[in-house]
Amino acid sequence: MADGRQLQVAPKALPVPDDELVRRVQQGNAEAFEELVRRYERKVYNITYRMLGNPEDASEALQDTFLRAYRFVGKFQFKSKFYTWLYRIATNVSLTKLRKRKSPVVMSIDEPVGDSGEMAFEIPDEQFSPERLYEQREIRRKLKEAVDRLPEDYRTVVVLRDLEGLSNEDVSKVLNLSIPAVKSRLHRGRLALREKLEKYL
Repeated sequence: MADGRQLQVAPKALPVPDDELVRRVQQGNAEAFEELVRRYERKVYNITYRMLGNPEDASEALQDTFLRAYRFVGKFQFKSKFYTWLYRIATNVSLTKLRKRKSPVVMSIDEPVGDSGEMAFEIPDEQFSPERLYEQREIRRKLKEAVDRLPEDYRTVVVLRDLEGLSNEDVSKVLNLSIPAVKSRLHRGRLALREKLEKYL
């Protein structure tokens, strides 16, 4: 500027933390809840879709999740992160729909297993040749089918831990399980998936 002063640029506002938005919702601020929906609707949809396997049921479960969250947000006591509370609702809604749709597969989850739990199954990165791209699509299709066939106790842990990237601690809070129980179910779920996908990996 001519007088030597520089134009001041206002600093970019930091996003409002989840807990503050929840407090505003508890005080009757509907716009704060809309912001929470914007932040988490894609993540919640991913969970419901991977649990239920089709977009129609996933969309319905997404709506049910946020309706229940809004209904019960007044009881949220900030003892956990908001998103773990929300993902727990999404998981429970999805499991309820699964149980109505078909009888759950019965498998024992009580046998002791190794502590490793970290034997992640991996899908190779996509390559650019048409043959490789087709192969990758087939692997992803087979993975989805394999996840759909997992018993629900294993599926929930695999979806949250491996497909959505939550930590063991967060998964334990979402599912109200001990961390060793999460590792045990994760290990068994991964073993089942490896067996189903062995010839594709």
